[in-house]
Amino acid sequence: MPAREQAVGRPLAVVLGLLTIFGPISMDLYLPVLPALTVELQSTTSVAQLTITACLLGLAIGQLVAGPLSDRLGRRTPLLIGVVAYTLTSVLCALSPTIETLIVARFVQGLAGGVGIVIAQAAGRDVYSGAKLIRYYGRLTVLGGLAAIIGPVIGGQLATVTDWRGVFLFLAAVGVAVLLASLVVFQETLPVNRRVSGGLSHTLQDLRRLLADPVFVGAVLITGFTYSAVFAYLSGATYILQGMYGLSPQGYSFAFGLNSLGFVVFGFVGGRLAERWSERGTLAVGLLMTAAGALGLLATAVMHLPLIAIVLSLFTMVSGVAVTSPPATSLALKEYPDIAGTASSLLGLARYAFGGIAAPLVGIGGANDAVPFGIVAAASAAAAVLCLGLVRRRRDPDQIR
Repeated sequence: MPAREQAVGRPLAVVLGLLTIFGPISMDLYLPVLPALTVELQSTTSVAQLTITACLLGLAIGQLVAGPLSDRLGRRTPLLIGVVAYTLTSVLCALSPTIETLIVARFVQGLAGGVGIVIAQAAGRDVYSGAKLIRYYGRLTVLGGLAAIIGPVIGGQLATVTDWRGVFLFLAAVGVAVLLASLVVFQETLPVNRRVSGGLSHTLQDLRRLLADPVFVGAVLITGFTYSAVFAYLSGATYILQGMYGLSPQGYSFAFGLNSLGFVVFGFVGGRLAERWSERGTLAVGLLMTAAGALGLLATAVMHLPLIAIVLSLFTMVSGVAVTSPPATSLALKEYPDIAGTASSLLGLARYAFGGIAAPLVGIGGANDAVPFGIVAAASAAAAVLCLGLVRRRRDPDQIR
């Protein structure tokens, strides 16, 4: 039975929104200073890029650990521990003397940042239901898109007044602000009588219950595959648009901003459409947009089409992913209020693990070959479309317990 919806004040809604930007802001903020970081720590570009991979891996594993723990301990305690750890490891990143130390610190920073993401999703399931739940996940999608827009912009502005170490200190300051807001505003959303008891064996039982539900599995796989396309875009677009199509940094920023705007707008549209029309119908529309954009990218790469073709294809693909996110998240979590943390952790694991695998594949052909990018995007979109059949109907709850 769904949990009774709680009264949610605006301050709590704001804090929950802030928690979901941990991942994107941690990933994007320091990208403008990555070249300077590489030079100062006497590293190579490929090794310095492992700081991105380490953070992605940490974000995935952190959610997998924090989700089940929050089902047992409540949301507030793991959240506060995670935010404190995030703040401390951000300082450690700033003080790192070598690239190896920074890679390790980024992994731990990702672990801690993953806690905020999974708690935001699980706590939302605690306090919202029905149409409000879908609207909430639409809001999280929009905030993730906004973080993607403002992250590199803020990082670029910080780079004019400080070095890469100062950027990580800024992230530590963000952690302190979120910690204070959480201490003051975030009250426990999971009452003791709704918490899960038991140890590892009970967690494994919960995982079996989730993985026996084709709707849940389908929603998780769709999320993972569509975000593979997004991370392929984040990894490869700068080389393709600037290196192959000759865009200036300002031109690339405009194209990046256009796609991020599409993500925000269509994330909002996807949430409202799923709320007022159909979750599964909205999911299908989003996947068709994603597939159309990805196929356009592949065609552009193979046939060397002009710039407008790749810009429109990127916009269509990224906007399609944004449309799929709210209904996929709602379909995955709405039937599991009792283990929302565990369910959220698998959703987050798929998003970042699949994306982390896809990102390096884009560069297989070198900086001047867009075909691998098109193949990764098209294959990811095709796999997501194939998973659509899993979410057609949910099995009887007695069969998945």
